[in-house]
Parts: sequence; C-alpha cells; structure tokens
Amino acid sequence: MPQTIAVLDFGSQLTQVIARRIRECQVYSKIYHYATPAAKLREDGVIGIIFSGGPQSVYASQAPHPDPAVFELGVPILGICYGVQLMGHFLGGRVAHSKAREYGHGHLTIRKPGKLFAGLPRELRIWNSHGDKLTKLPPGFSATAVSENSPYAGIEDAKRRFYGIQFHPEVFHTERGVDMIRNYLVGVCGCRQDWTTRDFIGHSVAGIREKVGKGRVLLGLSGGVDSSVAAALLHKAIGRQLTCVFVDNGLLRKGERDYVEKLYKRHFRIDLRVVDASKLFLRRLKGVSEPEQKRKIIGRTFVAVFEKSLKEFGQKAEFLGQGTLYPDVIESVSIAGNPASLIKTHHNVGGLPARMKLKLIEPLRELFKDEVRQVGAALGLPRDVVWRQPFPGPGLGVRVMGDITADKLEILRNADAVLQEEMMTSGYYWKVWQSFCVFLPVKTVGVFGDERTYDYVIAIRVVESTDAMTADWAKLPYPLLQKISSRITNEVRGVSRVVLDISSKPPATIEWE
Repeated sequence: MPQTIAVLDFGSQLTQVIARRIRECQVYSKIYHYATPAAKLREDGVIGIIFSGGPQSVYASQAPHPDPAVFELGVPILGICYGVQLMGHFLGGRVAHSKAREYGHGHLTIRKPGKLFAGLPRELRIWNSHGDKLTKLPPGFSATAVSENSPYAGIEDAKRRFYGIQFHPEVFHTERGVDMIRNYLVGVCGCRQDWTTRDFIGHSVAGIREKVGKGRVLLGLSGGVDSSVAAALLHKAIGRQLTCVFVDNGLLRKGERDYVEKLYKRHFRIDLRVVDASKLFLRRLKGVSEPEQKRKIIGRTFVAVFEKSLKEFGQKAEFLGQGTLYPDVIESVSIAGNPASLIKTHHNVGGLPARMKLKLIEPLRELFKDEVRQVGAALGLPRDVVWRQPFPGPGLGVRVMGDITADKLEILRNADAVLQEEMMTSGYYWKVWQSFCVFLPVKTVGVFGDERTYDYVIAIRVVESTDAMTADWAKLPYPLLQKISSRITNEVRGVSRVVLDISSKPPATIEWE
C-alpha cells in the first residue's frame, strides 16, 4: 500500500492540479470528497491531508465543510486558500470578507520560514484568488508570511503540524510553489517520494481487474492519445475482454480512419470494430450552430451508436471505457460534485443513459495529458501515438464555426492537413502542445491571378502548454507561417484568407467551441 496524501476537494477547479503536483514529487495522492469521514481516511492509511481551494465562503449557509474529526486524526494538514479559511473557521479563528479582493499576481513576504517555507527566498511572487481572508488566528497558530492584503498569508501550528496559505502554490504563476508542496510532503509528512508512472500503471491494472472481473468492456477508440492509452491500459489489464469501437462520425481528420485501422487492428491485434456513422452525425447536426448544442448532439449520437454496436457485435459488455482526462472533467463538472463552474460540456463526461445498463470505466480520469503520455510510453506505445497532438472528442464539429456541412468540413480537413504537414516537416509539431485550423463562416474578397474571389477564412491556432489548464500562443517563425498561409490559400479550394489566433488561455479556451 503506497503512502497516501489525501486531497479534500471543496470545489476548486485546481484540485486536480494539487494532486498532480504531489505526483510530480513522486508521492501518491488521492482526491476525496470534502465530507469524507475521518474514519475512512484513517482506514486508507492517509499520512497527510490537503484542503483544496473553493468558490464558496466558509461562513455561507451551504458552504462545504469537512468532517470535524479530521482535525483529530493526528496527521499533518495543509489548507490552501479556502482551505486555510476552513482551518480558521473550525479551530477558533475568524474569517471575513475582504474589502480588496486579491486575484492574480501578488507579493509574498516570508517572516518565519518554518518547515513549509524552508530554503525559499524571503520575497516571492504568488498567485491569489480569494475574496475572503483570515482576520484572527486560531489559538496555537502564528503568522509565517504576509501579502499586500493579508497579514496571515501563511500560518502554522507546528505542534499539531497544521499549516495554511492564502494563495495557490499549485499553479505555475507562484514562484517555488512546488517546493512549498514538497516541503509539506517530505519535511512535514515524511513522504518517501517513491511513487512512479509504473506504480500508477500497476495500481490502475489492479483496480481495473477488480472492477471488471470477468465482464467485458466496450471502448470508443478515436486514435488520439487519450483513447489509445486507455485502450492499452485496459488491454494490459483484461486482454480479450476488451472490444474497441472506432466510429467514423464524418468529423475526422484527413485519412484518420485508415490510420486507426492499420495501427490498432493489424499492428496491435486489438479487437477493433469500425462503424461508419458519418451520415447519421451530419444529419443530426444539420443547421445547428450553437456550440453546446453541437457537443450534446455529438455526445448523444455517440451513445446511440454504441447502443447499436452492442447489439450488432453480440457482446454482453458490462462496461463502457472512455479516455476521459482531468481537464475534460473539470471543464465540464466538479470531480467531487462541488460547485465548480461549468466551462463546456464534454461528450465523455456526464454519465450514460440508464437503459444502456453499462458502467463507466475511465482509467485516465485523474490525469493530465502530459501524464497520459508518460503512461503511454511506459506501456510501450509508439512515439507517433504517445506524442500525437490532442484532438477534441467532438472532432471537427467544434472547429467549424456555425452550422456544419460536408463542404465546410472538406475545406477544413484539407487546410488542416496542410498545417499538420508543414508542422511535421519543420519539426514544430513536436515542440508545441497543439496546432489546428478553424473554419470561419465569413467570406472575404481575394484575388487569384486576374480573377476576383469571395471565399472563406481559415484561422490557425497553435499553442504551448503542459497540462491544457493554461496555454499561450506559440510564436512560430514568420517564414513558416507564411508558407502555411500560402499553401492553404493556393491549394485548398474555397479559402481566400488565413488568420492567426494569438489568444492565451485564460481568458480564451484552446478550442474555439
């Protein structure tokens, strides 16, 4: 049994980022519902607890609160943002609304390093996101750090090993944030730092076998990194009990269907069934422009296709496998059922119709994309699969702005093929997080030779990121951008103009819809 650090989720969209930073320190972490009984945490052998942030005020009537008994477990506790306010609220301090809400970059001055800030500079840039703050310390606590708006930006009760910080050490914007987390894990909790990717695989394989037993799993295989690694992990765990279904939904990249069939059916010997449902998807999407409606239609149609596939293949599947990752989950719902804000509906998230009588199995649900790549490499998947750029579950359906038609999809498909070819040739494909084209339902005037044209616009989106939670637009060389633009306008019929998206996330999302 690995040493376990429990992360209690109070509704923050950064909860899994905390868990991920813990894993970066080679320590096993597990996310628990905020109200998990202390007895359960003791039973699981938890050696440290972290309270996540959250969008509520601790004194609100419906605010999420932990089991008070967690403070009596005798294990170290670290409260982050909302978490430190919880500690103040429960242990005899006072929390009040702050006159000046702190959001974004801030400045931290460390007054007393203690174990949490050991080895760190006295002055650090941090990232804040809160409207409340501690106004009175609980008995036994002392202040260890201050910020512009808070005299209690860092607090500790060294005797009970309780620590609290008003800012977010888990985000990249906080200088030396991972060092703070490591100080808590190693210096306070005494963690061994022996958790690896192979440990995750072994842990997952055992969990899958226990959950599936002798049952069968049906997995939607898209050919992307997520579903490929999910398929490899499930296949390692249950072998021929897994059947993969590749759905040609008419929203695929150029040559995608042939690529998937050759790689998985012939090379990996996975039981792969191909379903051509392109006409069904395009018929249901006809005339639909609103992004959320598109996603929901695509999701419902996937479910319908899987229902039909179950009957056609004659397999008595009990589980539906999905390659859902944490960014998909957190942008769609809160992992612990807490009030995190909805950003978009993901077709893999939200459950299944009761009539399907299938249970979900999502072996990658708590991972980020770069962690999934590490798992894929450890499982022996080829580099071209492991490092393939992300592709949205709804496919090109969320890259055609406005209503979807076969003609628009063909224009986008051909333009994107040019972009990918040039990214590969230049080597930048492997250097960026994601590169793709977006079809804009806008026509502009162009000139080809002596002929006037009036055709569509293609937007190019190329971003750098490590986990898809934040991203910045990639600064590609001008000659490369010029070549991509020239090839698209010259080779793709129906395009008269190419534009470049230079928006970062936040405030923009990576995908346009």
